[in-house]
Amino acid sequence: MGWTIADIWEAIAAAQSERAALIQGDRAITWAQFDARADALAAHLIARGMSRQGKVAAFLYNGVEYLETYFAAFKGGFAPVNTNYRYGPEELFYLFDNADAEAIVFHASFSDVVDKIRARLPGVKAWVAVAEPGYPTPAWADDYESVVAKVPAQRPVKAPWGRSGDDLLLLYTGGTTGMPKGVMWRQDDLFQVLGAGGNAALGVPPATSIAELIARHAGADHIRPTSLIAAPLMHGTGQFSSFISFFNGGTVAVLPSRKFDAIELWNEVERLEATGVVLVGLAFSTPMLEALDANPSRWDLSSVRAMSSSGSMWSYENKRGLLGHMPTAVIADSFGSSEAVGLGASASAAGAEAQTAAFMLGPNTGVFTEDGRRVVPGSGERGLVAVTGFLPMGYYKDEAKSGATFKVIEGIRWSVPGDWAEVNTDGTLKLLGRGSVCINTGGEKVFPEEVEEALKRHAAVRDAVVVGVPDARFGERICAVVEAEAGEAPTLPELSDHVRAQLAAYKAPRELVVVDSIGRAPNGKVDYKAIKDRALAALGALT
Repeated sequence: MGWTIADIWEAIAAAQSERAALIQGDRAITWAQFDARADALAAHLIARGMSRQGKVAAFLYNGVEYLETYFAAFKGGFAPVNTNYRYGPEELFYLFDNADAEAIVFHASFSDVVDKIRARLPGVKAWVAVAEPGYPTPAWADDYESVVAKVPAQRPVKAPWGRSGDDLLLLYTGGTTGMPKGVMWRQDDLFQVLGAGGNAALGVPPATSIAELIARHAGADHIRPTSLIAAPLMHGTGQFSSFISFFNGGTVAVLPSRKFDAIELWNEVERLEATGVVLVGLAFSTPMLEALDANPSRWDLSSVRAMSSSGSMWSYENKRGLLGHMPTAVIADSFGSSEAVGLGASASAAGAEAQTAAFMLGPNTGVFTEDGRRVVPGSGERGLVAVTGFLPMGYYKDEAKSGATFKVIEGIRWSVPGDWAEVNTDGTLKLLGRGSVCINTGGEKVFPEEVEEALKRHAAVRDAVVVGVPDARFGERICAVVEAEAGEAPTLPELSDHVRAQLAAYKAPRELVVVDSIGRAPNGKVDYKAIKDRALAALGALT
């Protein structure tokens, strides 16, 4: 039947019931409590009439409830679904409707936005709200704490249909038109691709059984990690990193505050004696380094063995600076995506920092030209990076996009998410970026067409194109290139506010360039590279 995550976590909870599983600020949840609370939520969802592999959407900030909701979904034979908490009503409706959500667990501060769309979601059988100071549970939802306090008589909870390694986790990620796609991960494949309780870097092989995994945790030389997940759990980086920590019998900690604060992060690292920190590229590492440089002897960071990042490139200079403050730590920079885990990796230690965008190819990785030929190392030829091995099944309810990403090459199924690269003579990867016009700002994917359409709804805008321009902290920031209506002079604040009223705030432009004409081709298309060059020149940033 394959590995099932609930079975693994239940066994760990039985073996180390009083160890901390989850920490947020002063709040600590033991493994026994983690298991019991997830049992109660799973029983509640079953009682509400959810179906086998019904989708459970987590519309939550980072917190213990996020991972409890996932544990409950795994226990009940349901499929958990991540939700971007920055989404507006229409984005949320699309996601919940596309995912066929049957349960939505949400922070009560989101009640107003949820209430705007819930009448259009008749398939939802359970609304569960996590109450917050100033935000009580609405009358139309069940109170989360009341639900998880009712520990069922039969434990562990299993639905009538049982569990299977084929049970899914849906990880929603952006699409080329701005609409998110649900990547379907089988639990068995996900456990395997995340190391199966092993650690290749340390020479620890994957586990072959739950009994072996538990025995490893009991070994005198096993170090149970305390992982501070600074990245959002709604994204794959934070989510999968927390799973890896759990698979090793560890503790997952998240920051007390909802807005990232580097001082708070280092305070928590010292307080918890964290062994690992999970972040997302420059958006996190830059303020982290600035805090250390401004307070060089403030924190004892000797517990930190590793810092890891995925989903956003960060610079050699940042890595070198951080390692200067933590000379015994290692920085692991992973190159991958929601649908392609393990494309490449780089490891940096003090005095041996990896260059930006330089990665070692993973053991199951290849680089292929568009006609299916392998790129020869040192040839200078460009190709698309692909990974094989344990892969997702495809995108939920989208055979066309699944076929475009998951391809058979050399008789083997590969995931080819669209990243272009060259292969250096030594076999390392020189990452060039996405072939599409996707913008990555602080780890968030922004697709120009969606923002362009929002801009063009403004009365003063005749036409608009959106591009990414360099940003020292976030990697890229949104720039609107606008052709104004005759006699109009739109400003950046008014256009940003206009976009925020329709889309998530991070999609709003941070720069504005007004041009006489966008210069579309007769077929209506634009040359994004040329538009970006125009924007950079206008902003004085052309290099």
